[in-house]
Formats: sequence, structure tokens, C-alpha cells
Amino acid sequence: MTGTPDLSTAVWRKSSYSEGGANDCVEVADNCSGVVPVRDSKLSAGPVIVFGAGSWSSFVAGVKG
Repeated sequence: MTGTPDLSTAVWRKSSYSEGGANDCVEVADNCSGVVPVRDSKLSAGPVIVFGAGSWSSFVAGVKG
């Protein structure tokens, strides 16, 4: 992947495993074509890690397994 995607329209959601906790969560944006941005909910204006959609799917499958 090259360049930084425009995240101005990203719709962020917390992990379903956060159990309604304060802000100690990982957030992902699902509405970005081909990529999955990830951030720390405590630092919503902070850095974002952007994964390719395939890499993110592999990661999630590994965590579930």
C-alpha cells in the first residue's frame, strides 16, 4: 500500500470485546475500501495503523483460532 488513505470520513467502532469499558479499547473503521485503519480509543486524534484488508482478515482469523 502506498500513501496515507483519507480517513476524514472513517466511521470508527470499538471492539465488541470492550464490554462497554471506558476508553481502553481498539477501534477500527470498516468503511474504508481495501484497508482497515486501527487506532487506540484513548488517542482518537493520535496515530492510526492501516492494514490491508487481506492482512486484517488473516489477523482476525488467527486471533479467533
